[in-house]
Amino acid sequence: MIIDCHGHFTGPPLGHRDFRTAQLARLADPGLDEPVLVPSTDDEIREAIETNQLRVLRHRGGDLMVLSPQASAMEHDVPDPALARSWARACNDLTHRVTELFPEHFAGVCQLPQTPEGSIGNCVAELRRCVGELGFVGTNLNPDPSGGRWTAPPLTDEHWFPLYEAMVELDVPAMIHVSASCAPAVHTLGAHYLNADTTVFMQLLQGDLFSRFPTLRFVIPHGGGAVPYHWGRFRGLAERLGRPPLDSHLMGNVFFDSCVYHEPGMRLLLDVIGPGNVLFASEMLGAVRGADPKTGVDYDDTRTYLDAVELDDGARRDVFEGNVRRVYPRLDARLAAAGR
Repeated sequence: MIIDCHGHFTGPPLGHRDFRTAQLARLADPGLDEPVLVPSTDDEIREAIETNQLRVLRHRGGDLMVLSPQASAMEHDVPDPALARSWARACNDLTHRVTELFPEHFAGVCQLPQTPEGSIGNCVAELRRCVGELGFVGTNLNPDPSGGRWTAPPLTDEHWFPLYEAMVELDVPAMIHVSASCAPAVHTLGAHYLNADTTVFMQLLQGDLFSRFPTLRFVIPHGGGAVPYHWGRFRGLAERLGRPPLDSHLMGNVFFDSCVYHEPGMRLLLDVIGPGNVLFASEMLGAVRGADPKTGVDYDDTRTYLDAVELDDGARRDVFEGNVRRVYPRLDARLAAAGR
């Protein structure tokens, strides 16, 4: 079985996008009418998914995708808690509709109603709703709701602990995922995302989060940002800062996805991090689209790169399926109940 742990609903129906436009317009001009979300029809959702994520998933031989709302559209930098709650709920409900229409192919991961310096209580409430009522198997967590200003405390700070307590209780992991960059000098997809992945790993290295929450699990996407490439730097910094070795300090709780868009990068990721901590993912349809002119392979066709790497059968099964089921136990339970 091939499970893609990192997908976004990047082409939602027009009515959903119009609702967000109206929300932001009213925020700028409170004299406007309160926007009303007109729910997308089943046919609109089917068309959006069947012509995009599901079509590509089937074409590449995938079985299931862990799907969350469009990351760049989370817009956590908008400092209005009520708006954040409403928008997160709308996005999560739409994702849930996808999982209901295509239960064999999609499992939900939620967007949290984060705001800069906002209360974590709203996030806990939405996480509980999504897991308890909608059957979601995980959440996305933005370590920088300010959109590149980095005003939030590090993920090792007590500010985040109520969310972690709920995650541990519900037995769900978080994928670390920022939203759009608000800094003109920092490109959202090419800089902000990778910067965040790298920054969070360093935060975790400096702290001692997993001694307090030993079953807490994070997935760092996009191949871990700069981490695998600079593994020696992080090992050396751990020694310099008096932290334990990375294997015992972090790697029982931190996992990387395989959203690395060329074969040499995939080989490096598996070589350095090891197949036991890598989860198959493509992020399609997301940051990079189209084919590499040098190879003719779609940039985000990560299965092709993995297939080219020499792995024994057990390690290959772990990357494509076993590790995802281990990190997302609610997904594993759902698949096992269906005989998969």
